[in-house]
Amino acid sequence: MISRNSSGNLAIAKLVERQMRNWELARDQRLPESKSVQKQVEDFICISRQVGTEGMAVARGLAAGLEWPIFDREILDAMAGDDEVRRQIYESMDERDLSWWEETLRALMQSEFVRNDYFKKLSKTLLTLARQGNCIFVGRGADLLLPPKVGFRVRLVAPTPNRLARFAETNELTENEARQTMQRVEADRRRFFHHHFGIDTDDPGRHDMTINLARFSCEQATTLILEARSIHHPVR
Repeated sequence: MISRNSSGNLAIAKLVERQMRNWELARDQRLPESKSVQKQVEDFICISRQVGTEGMAVARGLAAGLEWPIFDREILDAMAGDDEVRRQIYESMDERDLSWWEETLRALMQSEFVRNDYFKKLSKTLLTLARQGNCIFVGRGADLLLPPKVGFRVRLVAPTPNRLARFAETNELTENEARQTMQRVEADRRRFFHHHFGIDTDDPGRHDMTINLARFSCEQATTLILEARSIHHPVR
C-alpha cells in the first residue's frame, strides 16, 4: 500500500496504485504464449499542446475510447518528485524489465544536453509507466523520451486569439493578464525543451499528426486521432 508522503500527493499515489493493480490484472489475463514476447514498451499516445488549447479534453476523450489512463504534467511531476511512489512502481518490474530500463535510461543520459536529477527521475517514471501498460501522456516531452518507433504522437494547436480567449476564460483573467501568463508559460516550455532536448517546442517533425482546434472540436479531434492511429498501426 502506498502511504502519504512528504510531498502530500496522496491522490496521485492512490491513482498510481490503482493503475498498477489494473495492469497486473491485464497481464495475468494475457495468453501464456504472449507473455514470452514482451515489447519494449506498451502502446501509448503522447499529446503535446500549445498553451490555451484543450489538450486535457482531447486526452479524456481518448481515455474514454481506449480505456487507458492519463498521465499529465502535474501527475508526472509529482511522481518524479516522490520517491515512495516511484519505488512502488519499480518494485513491480521483473529482471527483464529492469535490464531494458537501465539500458534505455543509460542511453538517454549520455546525450550532450544537461541532465539534472529531476530529468533523470522524470525519465525513469515515463519509461516505467510505458513498460507497464498502455498510457496517454500529456506534455513533459514524453514523445522524446519514449522509443521513437512505438506509440502515436499528436500536437494540438490553435491561433493565438483563440487560445488567448480560452485561457482568459478558463483562468478568470483579463485579456492582458492572460497574455502575460501565456507568454511566461510558453517561455518556460521553450527553456525546458531547449535545455533537455536541444529543440524548439514547435518542431513539427516530432509528431505523427497536428490538429488545429480552431477548425475541429475536441470530439472531432479525438475521432481523428483514433482513426489516424488505426491507420498508422493497422495490426492490433
